[in-house]
Amino acid sequence: MTSEAFTTCLWFDGKAEEAAAHYLSVFTKDSHLGSVTRYTEAGPGPAGTAITVDFTLNGQRFLALNGGPLFTFNEAISFQIHCADQDEIDYYWDRLTADGGQGGQCGWLKDKFGVSWQVVPTELPALLADPDPQKATRATRAMLAMTKFDLAELRRAHAGE
Repeated sequence: MTSEAFTTCLWFDGKAEEAAAHYLSVFTKDSHLGSVTRYTEAGPGPAGTAITVDFTLNGQRFLALNGGPLFTFNEAISFQIHCADQDEIDYYWDRLTADGGQGGQCGWLKDKFGVSWQVVPTELPALLADPDPQKATRATRAMLAMTKFDLAELRRAHAGE
């Protein structure tokens, strides 16, 4: 049996090219646009419009599909962005909530296309799983009160400051 990489397929209602361009503007490391497949006169969509858009973000392959209004995104699937510091948290949060995106609890957000993301500091699991239950409890309480993560506040809560 041969092992192959995964490609995540995202279903859009006519906005596959717009979504790919947006994500490529946000995720710039090891990211690029691949092929775009377009409808012909045979349909079923208008000739010249995109059926699929292949793109890579941070080395991960995606396929944006213009599948129509039948399916929409929900929070059952989300993408985690592991951030080293507050600048990264702010960068991704601001860009993914721009133009109609919405922040949610505990670092979750929906972008303007309805795709769910988690913008998470890489050290969060260590704060929440601290062997000292008081530190872990304080960090958890702070986390539950946040929308976008404030890394300094999480650290202060963990430390009991």
